[in-house]
Amino acid sequence: MGSDGFESKRLGGTAFAGPGSANISPGEFSSVENRNISSEAFASDGASVSLVEISGVIKWFDASKGYGFIVPDNGWPDVLLHVTVLRRDGYQTAYEGARLVCECVQRQKGYQAFRVLSMDESTAIHPAQMTPPRTHVSVTPTSGLERAQVKWFNRLRGFGFLTCGEGTPDIFVHMETLRRYGMTELRPGQYVLVRFGPGSKGMMAAEIHPETGATGLSSH
Repeated sequence: MGSDGFESKRLGGTAFAGPGSANISPGEFSSVENRNISSEAFASDGASVSLVEISGVIKWFDASKGYGFIVPDNGWPDVLLHVTVLRRDGYQTAYEGARLVCECVQRQKGYQAFRVLSMDESTAIHPAQMTPPRTHVSVTPTSGLERAQVKWFNRLRGFGFLTCGEGTPDIFVHMETLRRYGMTELRPGQYVLVRFGPGSKGMMAAEIHPETGATGLSSH
């Protein structure tokens, strides 16, 4: 393993060049659960493929969707982790915050895990720890359903902030509110529809939907 956390493993071909893609968004892999990553690791025409060993942290993993992402230690783009790879190597799921070492391959949309070598769950955040008791309070909305943009959201910490534009107060949004309305993730720059009101952390989201997922948008 090199000092940067990556080790190139040659399978008859040349090693990978450095990363050339931005971080992968979950939306790019909406149908990834139908793909068997392990069977794609070698090109069908027999061309050689290189594996790169990485160490990193589970950013998030959704077993129901069948995939998640790893944040490599050296800052390379997020690595896709498919459930078939995880379970083939003896793991049922991957908790956010867990550390792992795996071999990955570079695909058209970025890096994908090919083999899990080890996993350390001592730093993992288990589901029971994701939302400590009494962290979420009921908010009475005072706004209409307005279009807002995600400024920042951290899934591990369980909250983030929205904005309706310059000169308006930031709107705090809790992970519990997302889950209540069937959402699991927010991405910086993403637009959503939100009703909000005053709470213990300033303006707080009381209701949230995907931009195209609700009606009754406020005209202002």
